[in-house]
Amino acid sequence: MEKIIQLNDRRFKVMIPAEKIDEAVAAVAERINRDYAERQTPIFMGVLNGSFMFLSDLIKKIEFNNEISFVKLASYEGTTSTGAVKKLIGINGSIEGRHIIIVEDIVDTGESIQHMVEMLQAYNPASIEVCTLFFKPNSYSKQIPINYRAMEIGNEFIVGYGLDYDQLGRSLKDIYVVCE
Repeated sequence: MEKIIQLNDRRFKVMIPAEKIDEAVAAVAERINRDYAERQTPIFMGVLNGSFMFLSDLIKKIEFNNEISFVKLASYEGTTSTGAVKKLIGINGSIEGRHIIIVEDIVDTGESIQHMVEMLQAYNPASIEVCTLFFKPNSYSKQIPINYRAMEIGNEFIVGYGLDYDQLGRSLKDIYVVCE
């Protein structure tokens, strides 16, 4: 029997079970381990709120010294979104000359990733790469390469494993999609 959950006004069913997510996280960690083994203490920069579960599981599979930081993108004035990312909250130390791996839960249009990369470049890091749990190639419209993709999906609305629907569903271990 198919597992159905209710979050607010919507019903969701399992799309990707936890075991498949873990396999994808292990595969992307293996690539990062290979590519970064000789670099000096890269910084994994998790984008809050959605990346916390992915970054937690990813970092457990990383085999070299690293640092972890979290950032949040701010685009609000009062209670209204301006539609433009204005501030990057969470850069407390110098990242000049450091290798940065941005860790995102999902990249769709690429708007926030583009803004974040542009903001980080002002700090003169040695390199910036993007690692995402989910990548929506049919929605992506930017030029920044997304070299570390755990999974590619369509344009479905998903929740679970850090992703939310009106702040609900982040703690689910599987990925769920809206029921038709």
